[in-house]
Amino acid sequence: MRQIILDTETTGLSATGGDRILEIGCVELLHRKLTGNHFHQYINPERDSHEDALRVHGITTEFLRDKPKFAEIADEFLAFCADAEIIIHNAAFDVGFLNKELERLGKPPLKSFVSGVVDTLAMAKELYPGKRNSLDALCDRLEVDRTVRDKHGALLDAELLAKVYINLTRGQDALLIDVGDEDTSVAAVPQMDLSGFVLPVLLAGEDETTAHLDLLKQLDKSSGGKTVWRNHENNVV
Repeated sequence: MRQIILDTETTGLSATGGDRILEIGCVELLHRKLTGNHFHQYINPERDSHEDALRVHGITTEFLRDKPKFAEIADEFLAFCADAEIIIHNAAFDVGFLNKELERLGKPPLKSFVSGVVDTLAMAKELYPGKRNSLDALCDRLEVDRTVRDKHGALLDAELLAKVYINLTRGQDALLIDVGDEDTSVAAVPQMDLSGFVLPVLLAGEDETTAHLDLLKQLDKSSGGKTVWRNHENNVV
């Protein structure tokens, strides 16, 4: 399965209030492994960032002045994400901004281009109810190294989120055999003829039978005589 881990940085908190995307970062997972393939773009948002947002990401208007506008990178971005499952932390925020940018261009919403969206914040709240579930908190809880992160950045945060997501969903692989890369060949398990194999029958000894009956008496006492094993007592050897 192809998955894209996505993060954005914005000029503020309100897409409907006129705030804009100023950075998009995406990394690709294929069969739950980072491929090294990524999409990263700074964007001229055509407005200044709010002071609170600027303190978070540190990306100045001056730095963004000569960067392309969203309209210039939209098709490349959508092509990178096409038909993939998109994984975002607090998906409603990023998807809301992306949809607003697409709406300005007369394009349909993000869901029209991708196979689905997974919100890791919702996953984390279900796994760790009542705990802090920010990306930083999850990195610490799941032992993902974030020492290089002094400010928010879309590509760096996407890379961290990819590792967090893999750890959050590691239990899904518990019953799977890791056969490595797709071109790894797996030798067929030879068939065994068990038709002539007879399982030995080991009967309980006298001490074991006595111990079993003593246990039934204790269960009778604690359950008020409702021990289900009594229904099969005649089958005890």
